[in-house]
Amino acid sequence: MTAYPVPGDEPLPQGASPAQVRDRLPEPERSRFVAGYEAALDEARTTLDLSSLLDVVEHYRLIATLWGDPVGFRRSVRRWAEVATGEPVPDDEPFEVTRTKAGI
Repeated sequence: MTAYPVPGDEPLPQGASPAQVRDRLPEPERSRFVAGYEAALDEARTTLDLSSLLDVVEHYRLIATLWGDPVGFRRSVRRWAEVATGEPVPDDEPFEVTRTKAGI
């Protein structure tokens, strides 16, 4: 499996393994996924409830699917940020700042 999604790759199906999800995420998404997965795994060890862990995997499976079209994903994040803030996103704004505004 490649380290980055390749346009034309099939989207990850529901039920994809955590390793499949991780392998389809570019950085820094991959690091965020691993951190979120580990935190949810720690919680599951304590609560014996897997719902948070499954939620993390599903959330990042969707992110990995969106990253299959990096240009489209960035465009969508810009739109979400504009809707969330009610203001246009400056052309030179770093993507991570825009993502934070969009809540993604």
